[in-house]
Amino acid sequence: MNPILRDYRAGDESGAYSVCLKTGDHGKDGEALYREDPDALGRIYVGPYLRFESHLAFILEDGQGVCGYALAAADSRAFYQRYDREWRPELCRQFPEPRGDPSTWSPAQAIHHLYHHPDFFCPEPYELYPSHLHIDLLPRVQGRGHGRRMMEELLGRLRVRGSPGVHLGMSAVNQNAHRFYLKLGFRELACAGEGDQRSITMGKRLAT
Repeated sequence: MNPILRDYRAGDESGAYSVCLKTGDHGKDGEALYREDPDALGRIYVGPYLRFESHLAFILEDGQGVCGYALAAADSRAFYQRYDREWRPELCRQFPEPRGDPSTWSPAQAIHHLYHHPDFFCPEPYELYPSHLHIDLLPRVQGRGHGRRMMEELLGRLRVRGSPGVHLGMSAVNQNAHRFYLKLGFRELACAGEGDQRSITMGKRLAT
């Protein structure tokens, strides 16, 4: 079965969380890193988008199940406010803030720390890039044009909704993703961190 691209529907959560995990190590399989809590990443990068912005959620599915997603928030500041008010409190109740030396934390504990201390970032000038997105695909469907198609569909939907621009955050370690976004017309807006923790914020203006 060739992959099909469709709108999100109820019941996709488990498959989308799995894709997030399987791409959770700078684009590589993160299952070994998050074995103690496989859904740790998905609770930040998938769940709230499916809950609050389901109209901007695309799912890629093949014969084996969900194999990719493209998610967005039209107004990042409004999304983060809602995340902080309606989503994050339950995460903090379920997952205590880790204590002790951060260098001794497991990857899952580091994500649990983010539940308690979220790092919301929007590039300036905000009015040019108010939307943001996430996209992940499993290796079995990469390199076949599906990522470009998903991005085009998602960016088109943001244009229809009047968004003037979009941004995304990525690990600087993921060079394949960096090249992919550059080919789609994104450019670097900001950088932070060092070494394996260095992140890049990419942005693209949308003609409306």
